[in-house]
Amino acid sequence: MNVALVTPEFYSLIRRSNLASVSESLAHALIRAGNQVKLFIPRAKGMDMDLMLGAVEVARVTVQDPEEGPVEFTILETRVKDLPILIFDQPRWFNDRYPYGDDSGPYLDNWRRYALFSRAVLESLAVLRFTPRVIHCMDWTCGLLPVIHELEYVDREGPHPAKKAGTWFSINNLAMQGIFERDILPRVGIPHTYFQEADGVALDGKVNFLKAGAEFSTVIGTHSLAHAERIRQKDRGHGLEKLFERRKKELVGIHNGIDYMAWDPTRDPALAANFSSTDADPSKAKLKCKAALQKSLGLDNGPRQPIGCLVGRWDADNGFDLLANSFPDILERGIQLIVLGQGPPALTQKLKTLETTFAGRIRVIEGFTPHIAHQMMGGADFLVLPSHYQPSNPMFAIAMRYGVVPMIYSESGLEDKVLDIDETKEGTGFHFAPYTSDGLLDGLDRILALYKTPAEWKRLMKRCLSLDYSWEHTAEEYTKAYRRVTRRARKKRNEL
Repeated sequence: MNVALVTPEFYSLIRRSNLASVSESLAHALIRAGNQVKLFIPRAKGMDMDLMLGAVEVARVTVQDPEEGPVEFTILETRVKDLPILIFDQPRWFNDRYPYGDDSGPYLDNWRRYALFSRAVLESLAVLRFTPRVIHCMDWTCGLLPVIHELEYVDREGPHPAKKAGTWFSINNLAMQGIFERDILPRVGIPHTYFQEADGVALDGKVNFLKAGAEFSTVIGTHSLAHAERIRQKDRGHGLEKLFERRKKELVGIHNGIDYMAWDPTRDPALAANFSSTDADPSKAKLKCKAALQKSLGLDNGPRQPIGCLVGRWDADNGFDLLANSFPDILERGIQLIVLGQGPPALTQKLKTLETTFAGRIRVIEGFTPHIAHQMMGGADFLVLPSHYQPSNPMFAIAMRYGVVPMIYSESGLEDKVLDIDETKEGTGFHFAPYTSDGLLDGLDRILALYKTPAEWKRLMKRCLSLDYSWEHTAEEYTKAYRRVTRRARKKRNEL
C-alpha cells in the first residue's frame, strides 16, 4: 500500500519530542511490512547536516497564500536506509527556524507555516507522481491537511493523486493542540463556515488544529484501545470528548512499538548474562544481571532483594507529584529503588538526600545513560509507572521485553496492555488505584506479596517476556487499519 507519512519530526533528521522516534520507527516498520512509504517533512533549523548534504532537488511546488501570494517550496530528497525522505525547503517560513519555536516560546505564525506546508504536501503529490492510498498526518502541525484535502481535493475536477486518498490523523500528544485566533481562517484559505464546534475547526472560540485533523480525517489514530475509550469520557479528552464520542467508529487505538533490535536481552552487550522467553528458566540469567547491577550502582547485594525502577522526567506528568512524599514508605518496605531521569533542582536534591538516608537502598541517576538503562532493565524486577495519564509511554513494553513486571495506574491508558494479575489469568503486571499515595503503596504491597512466591513470580516474568510489542507487530496492525481508511474514503467518494 502506498503511504504518505507527513510529520514535523524524524529522529535521524530533527527531534524535539518522542514524535521523532515514533515517526522514524513507524516509517521503517511499514516498509518492512511491505508498504511503499514516502516521508514528507518541512526543513528546519538544526537538521542533521550529513543527511542534508546528501539531499538532491527533485521538484518544486508553488502554493497560494491568501495574504502573501504565491509561495514556492523546493523539494529535496534524501534517504535513510530504504525510506525516501522528502524535505520541503522554504527559506522564509521554515529553513532558519526550529519545528515549533525557540527559547522565546512557540512561533506566533505557526498557523501560517503549517498551513502552507500542508498545502505544499498535497500539491506535491502530482509533481512527484506519487499516488498514496493513505496520507498519514502526525499530530497538530498537520491538522489542516485533512481539512484542505476535503475542501479542495476530494471532489476536484480532473485527475490528481490526492483525490482518492484517505487521511489518517495520529494524535501523539493530546495536550498540544495548536490553538489560534479565528481571524486566521481567511488567511489560510478556510471558509468561515468551517468555524463551528460540531463538524468544524472551532473549539472554545478558537481555531484548533488538532481538532481540525481529528474532525476531518477519514480515521483518527491514538495510542491504544484503552486510550481510545478513555478520551471519550468526561474530562479525559482535553476538551475533545464530544468529538471523539461522535466519531467513535472512526477512532482507532494502536500502541506504538519499541525497537526490538535496540532492546534485545538475547544479545544485549550491557547485560551480565543474556536470556529470552524460550529459556527454560530465564530467572537464572536475571539473577546474574541483578548482582552485576547492584555492584555497579552500589546497592546492597542480595538476590532476594526486589529491585524496582522509575524512568522518566521527575515531574507531575510522570507521577512524581504522587511519589514525592512516598519514597520513605517505599524504601521501608525492603525495596531497592533505581530512579533514572531528571527534574527540578528541589526534587533532585530531595532524591539525593534519600541516597544518604537509605544508603545502599536507592540510587538516583540524573539524565539518561543508555548503558545504565539497559543494565537496569536486565537486573530490575519491576517498573513503576505512576503517571496519571500517559498512554504513549513505551517503557512498559521495554520493561516486559526484559522480564521486568510493570505497575501502572488503573486509568492511565495502558490498562489494555498491562493486564492486572488479579483480574485475569493472563495478567502481565499490576494496576493501582486510587491515584493516591495509599493506592500506590497498596499496589507495591501486592507486588511484594507475589514476589515472595518465586514460582508465581517466574511465571509472571515469563509471560511478560513472551509478549510482542515490536514495531513489526505494530506495523501489521497499521496495515490492517489502513484498509479501513481506504474503504471509508471510497464510500465517501461514492456518496458525493
